[in-house]
Amino acid sequence: MNQTSLICGSIAIDTILQFPGRFDSLLLADQLHKVNVSFLAPTMRTEFGGCAGNIAYNLMMVGGDPRIVGVMGQDHGAYTERLRKLGLSTDNILIKQEAYNAQCFVTADEDNNQINAFHPGAMSYAHENDIAKAGPARIAIISPDGHLGMQKHAADLVKLEIPFIFDPGQQLPMFNADELIDFINQATYVTANDYEIELLMSRTGLTIPDIASRLEALIVTRGEQGSEIYTKGERIVIPAVQAEQVLDPTGCGDAYRAGLLYGITQGWKWETTGRLASLLGAIKIAHKGAQNHKFTPAEIADRFEAAFGYRY
Repeated sequence: MNQTSLICGSIAIDTILQFPGRFDSLLLADQLHKVNVSFLAPTMRTEFGGCAGNIAYNLMMVGGDPRIVGVMGQDHGAYTERLRKLGLSTDNILIKQEAYNAQCFVTADEDNNQINAFHPGAMSYAHENDIAKAGPARIAIISPDGHLGMQKHAADLVKLEIPFIFDPGQQLPMFNADELIDFINQATYVTANDYEIELLMSRTGLTIPDIASRLEALIVTRGEQGSEIYTKGERIVIPAVQAEQVLDPTGCGDAYRAGLLYGITQGWKWETTGRLASLLGAIKIAHKGAQNHKFTPAEIADRFEAAFGYRY
C-alpha cells in the first residue's frame, strides 16, 4: 500500500534575535503612534523551519514517507542541501529565482515576548506548483502556505481523490467564511489549536459538532491540556506527554501533525495516532529550533511504550 504523505506548506528560514532587556523599557505607551526604536541584539541564530519542512522532518524520523510540495527562492541552496542530506526529496520543490525564501525575523526579550516580521517571499507562488506532479499518495496535508496555493491544492487533491488534512494555522485569518467552509467540505480531516478552532467557529458560524460531522475527524490541540479528536460522533481525549523541559514551542504543532500523518498511513486507531502525535510534540518542545531534535523509529517506539504502557 502506498504510504506516501504529500506535505504542502511553507519552507522558511527563521532568524531569531535575542534582546537582553525588556521591550517595555524602550517602548513608551504614550508614544506608540511614532515608534522609532532599535533593539540591540547581541545574539542571533538562524533555524530551518516552515510548516512543510518541519512536518516532513518529523515524519521522516518516525519512519514515514514524506514528499514536500513547496516553493523556495533564489537563496534556497543551504536548505535544499540540508533536505537532500536528510534523505528528503526536493523534486517537488519549485524554485522561484525572482523571489527570496519565506523568512521570519523574530526579536525576543528576556520575558520571551516577541516582535516578529514575516516575509512570505517564494511561498506566495505556491499555486504555481502543480501537486499532480508529486505523484500518487496515501494522504496529503495542506499546512500554512500562499493563499491561492492552499485553495488550488485543496481543489486538485479532491480531483486526484487523495484525502487530506486541512491545517490552516496562522493563515486562517486570511480566508473568509465561505472559503473556510469550502476547505472543510473538501477535507477529510481538519486540525487546529485551541485558539484557531475558536476563530474557525467564529468566522464560519459552525460549532465543533457541525465541523466534525463533515469530516472523518476533527483534531483540536490544547497545549499542556492535551488534545481532542472528534470522530463519528465521539470525542476522544488524548493526554499530553510530560516534556523533559520546555525550551521552545516553535514547531511543536508541526511535530504533532507528523504523528497524525504517520498514524493515518499505518491505519491505526485514533487513540494510538493521537498519542504518538502528542509524544512528538513533547519531544520537540524540549529543544530550541523546529528541526534540532533527533530520534529513530525504534527510539520513538520505546518512548511511546514508556509513556503509555503499550507498544504500537
